[in-house]
Amino acid sequence: MIADLSLYLVTDPELCGERGVVETVRQAVDGGVRVVQLRDKKATDAETAAQLIELSRVIDGRALLVVNDRLDAALAARAAGARVDGVHLGQGDVSVLRARAELGAGALIGLTANSRAHLDAALALPEGSVDYLGVGVIRPTKTKPDHPPALGVDGFRAFAAASPLPCVAIGGVGIDDTEVLRDAGAAGLAVVSALCTAPDPAVAAAAFVRQWRAAGVPRVLSIAGSDPSGGAGVQADLKSIAASGGFGMAVITALTAQNTQGVRAVHVPPTGFLREQLDAISDDIVIDAVKIGMLANAEVIRTVIDWLDSVRPPIVVVDPVMVATSGDRLLDAEAEHALGELLTRADVITPNLGELAVLVGRDVHGWDDALAAGSVLSAAVGARVLVKGGHLVGADAPDALVGDGAIVEFEGARIATGNTHGTGCSLSSALATRLARGEAPADAVAEARAWLRESLRESEALAVGQGHGPISHFAGLWARGGLETRPTAEDIAAEWWASIADIRSEIDELPFIRALADGTLDRDAFVFYLAQDALYLREYARVLAEASRLAPTSAEQAFWANSAHGSIVGELELHASWLTPEAGVSAATFAAEHAPATLAYLDHLRATAFGGDYAELIAAILPCFWLYDDLGRRLHAGEFGEYARDPRHPYASWLATYADPAFEQATVQAIAYVSQTAATVTPERRTIMRRAFETAAAHEREFFAAPLCG
Repeated sequence: MIADLSLYLVTDPELCGERGVVETVRQAVDGGVRVVQLRDKKATDAETAAQLIELSRVIDGRALLVVNDRLDAALAARAAGARVDGVHLGQGDVSVLRARAELGAGALIGLTANSRAHLDAALALPEGSVDYLGVGVIRPTKTKPDHPPALGVDGFRAFAAASPLPCVAIGGVGIDDTEVLRDAGAAGLAVVSALCTAPDPAVAAAAFVRQWRAAGVPRVLSIAGSDPSGGAGVQADLKSIAASGGFGMAVITALTAQNTQGVRAVHVPPTGFLREQLDAISDDIVIDAVKIGMLANAEVIRTVIDWLDSVRPPIVVVDPVMVATSGDRLLDAEAEHALGELLTRADVITPNLGELAVLVGRDVHGWDDALAAGSVLSAAVGARVLVKGGHLVGADAPDALVGDGAIVEFEGARIATGNTHGTGCSLSSALATRLARGEAPADAVAEARAWLRESLRESEALAVGQGHGPISHFAGLWARGGLETRPTAEDIAAEWWASIADIRSEIDELPFIRALADGTLDRDAFVFYLAQDALYLREYARVLAEASRLAPTSAEQAFWANSAHGSIVGELELHASWLTPEAGVSAATFAAEHAPATLAYLDHLRATAFGGDYAELIAAILPCFWLYDDLGRRLHAGEFGEYARDPRHPYASWLATYADPAFEQATVQAIAYVSQTAATVTPERRTIMRRAFETAAAHEREFFAAPLCG
């Protein structure tokens, strides 16, 4: 097996401090470290063996464990039952040949090298003696004061180009070096202080992993059945992986005779041959992600489980092929039980509604029940679940990513097409590839989903088959000569709204909102809010006016100008009716200074307004419309208690403004203008727009929190 050396932690007991080496390693492996090297020059062999035993327990096979120099300690820990995968040796340490003889052919053995003489010495050893070279230092580092002269990036590049062995960069390596060192030929980064001293090693490691993955082309393996018609199975997977920017590989679990009208026959090769396929890939290629589809029986499933436990790929996405379109179960009871074991090895599971029902052992009725079932399954197997609404009845086809106590929903209207063959295979493969590119789970789902929806919309042009035809995997590539997806305005609006789901939930739970709804809000807090809102709206009107000035069409110019006028005339007049001496409000209160939350929000809006970018500006403007309107409609509907609708409520006249039908219509128009603009710009500018939108939404939350923040 070839080792994944991408993120390699070298421990330092002093830098780990009070947290200790074991806890630092546990957190770093949680974040994605792939190799851990225990390095403690002051410990005895017995102490080192004890540490290895404890680290083996904590790592639990999720990363490879090696020890610096101490071959005898490694052997002692192995004898005690610990999983120690190998050693890393310096030029003056124990013989490489002895280490290979003692640890065996499957062990991971690394050798420090920083000169041509070191490289020549390593290459003079019998083939298979050394698996990788630790090359450095890249720049001076305090963790090893006796290091040789620094190579720098250029020196590392020259060394890596001359070495047939994988080279791991070590010595003074930080996260900003990730892209340049990978470009220079690094097989991985060996990191000491950047992880050992990090406040949260898991977060720091995850950041390194994202940077590393984003800097390269992910190698994604599909383990699935074959579809000779090309619409599903490994054929669809390979197209999806390529369309999503990855390099696809395939191991075939079953041969089928099928076309767009159905499956005629299935042949399952011997599991011994399946394992040969799997080992052939992992013995030669570092696998960044695995997508698993059709597994015909329990023996096949257990073979895949055994291989996963041996290789431990960093990302596993399982599309559990269990229920046919007809509703028939495709696996027997033994296979379903084995599949349950497989799911505990997954990072994301992508069942359709029928498969979700089988996995939770009950019928699923409607979307809300599907989300509940997804939460149950996620908790049971320890993986995120992509709940798919494609089999729902009706005009909507939502999806949701469920896991870690959160639900991120993705809205979308059903696309009218019969070309749905292979959609599950394609989506799960695209998702695996996006995750392997370093994208966060919710972002990866959003992008994979946008690509799939585009591929569905463009599928009619293929004219393949007489049944349920395939999607057009490369529609975007053919249309524009690039890999970017072409989301619709509707898709963008749904994705952006889902991206601030946590912010929306947090706003709902704010003490200010709850007290405003139930009438218990202190009057001073309410007056503070009104005064700050008045200050905000004065500047917001200027920002809207700037949007009108920059707008490309007369309709947009008029809309933003009218919105600016409404902010001044309508809203500020209402504020003034409350902020009067007759209402017990002093002139000093009305002329209050900007609170920190107000000032921060306005700074964000002004920065986008006067940067001259219309698209970014209207994205930043949108949350004030959208969040305000959403909250108002739900207050008026009684979601926060019926008293909020009672005319005797102490703030009844204010709450009535939240449910203004004219403002609701203006919000719909604002969403349309922003999402339509986002659909026409480049992916890079769309990312900037979304960032401005999400930042403004966070400011909106802080603005609502400020009156009762103390």
